[in-house]
Amino acid sequence: MANETFDVVVVGAGPTGLLLASELALGGASVGVLERLESMDPTIKAGSVGVLAAEALERRGLGPALDEAERQMGEAVAKMVQQSGAQASPLAQGWKKIGGHFGGLFLIDPTRQREPERRFRGVNQLGLEMMLGALAQARGVPVRRGQEVLGFTQDEAGVSVEVRSAEGTQTLRCAWLVGCDGGRSAVRKQAGFDFPGTEPTLTGHQAVVEVDHPEKLLPLGWRRTPVGMMAYGPTPGRVFLLEFDGPPADRNAPVTREEIERSLRRVSGTDVCVTAVKTATRFTDNTRLVTEYRRGRVLLAGDAAHVHSPFGGQGLNLGVMDAMNLGWKLAAAVRGNAPEGLLDSYTAERHPVAERVLENTRAQAALMRPDPQTTALRAIISGVMETDEGNRFFGEMMSGVTGRYALGSDHPLVGRQTTNRVATVDSGEVHLHALMGEGEGVLLDAGDGAASRLASAWAPRVRTVRVQGETSRLLRPDGCIAWATDDRELTGLRESLSRWFGAPPTP
Repeated sequence: MANETFDVVVVGAGPTGLLLASELALGGASVGVLERLESMDPTIKAGSVGVLAAEALERRGLGPALDEAERQMGEAVAKMVQQSGAQASPLAQGWKKIGGHFGGLFLIDPTRQREPERRFRGVNQLGLEMMLGALAQARGVPVRRGQEVLGFTQDEAGVSVEVRSAEGTQTLRCAWLVGCDGGRSAVRKQAGFDFPGTEPTLTGHQAVVEVDHPEKLLPLGWRRTPVGMMAYGPTPGRVFLLEFDGPPADRNAPVTREEIERSLRRVSGTDVCVTAVKTATRFTDNTRLVTEYRRGRVLLAGDAAHVHSPFGGQGLNLGVMDAMNLGWKLAAAVRGNAPEGLLDSYTAERHPVAERVLENTRAQAALMRPDPQTTALRAIISGVMETDEGNRFFGEMMSGVTGRYALGSDHPLVGRQTTNRVATVDSGEVHLHALMGEGEGVLLDAGDGAASRLASAWAPRVRTVRVQGETSRLLRPDGCIAWATDDRELTGLRESLSRWFGAPPTP
């Protein structure tokens, strides 16, 4: 990468960094990715992709890849269920029957949600990273592994980044630098972002192991014990362990077989022996959020901007949606047609979303403690979740489908993420990936065509499609509904088009 220059350099080739780089390339920016590791990290991490993230990936044409990865994961789950003899397990019913959990309470019922067709995907983080790596490659993004960022300096025109690799040290130049380099982000630390939050109170482990007597770990699924929480499954050998005796003495020490075995014995109350560890990780409930996502020409996304416990599998969802929100905005800044304030809206929109996730992960940690008071609290929360309204509340909180960016409109759809299917006038029901796969905005015109005629001045940044129904909607490239009307009144449409897509292109 010596002597190379880019519009944007992304540091970190995890899911957030790879997707962001792909979005930038889709928007016409030249982008390079720097990754410290020599290859993809096989360590077990997130086990599923959240609702909003899955829908966003589908809009970029990754639906078939998600289907195949989910099918393979389903086969692994079926194998685990068969081996354990637990045919009655909810895991045997398939992904569409599982609504997720809150604090280990698997009571969220997909059929009781307002939009039951919107669901998470049973795709693990490594599988997602592989498909996003292929997407980045297809879009011509160079992903340079074994590249460690030593430091950088920024000025009014751009950022100079010092990089060390096996070939030596070199400096490259970019207009913008984005840190997607995880919870211990070097970019965040050097740029001086404030990172306030709460200290860890627990130690958790997640691992794929072989044990001498797996039957002693049954039943499958989550359960509380006198020591903490554990989960066995849903794939062969996977264990999830929580102990509420404080944080680990050394968070950076390698995770050993002995450490996993001691924790598994304590939490499960059995004398099983761990005979092999295929992959293992250690985590805590350290919870922090930067006060801003941008400092000058340096931005953050994903875990570099926010860290929290993995409860509910929300971190991957947050990172994907950070990338979707930032990608098209930063690409517009690179092109020079970003309207005033567009890039600043990244922090304004994503920071409150992260705050809500950090809040519910802290609550989940409190709800898992192994004491009588928490047991009483869990009984009350379970009762709330048994009601239709309570079930929807927890389901929508964990999926984020009712979350809204504050865009200044009273219409209930504005600020929300769109669903992925629309009924067009000419082609019947279509999936939005057929309309948004190239990263443009879309006006869904349910009126007499006046909205389409108005929006046509913004082509090719905005595509117009005549649709059936009562509500016309303007979709930003990230799937956010930026404007909506339930009649033929077009008040605010021109202003919304200018706000998000700038002045109409010159013919």
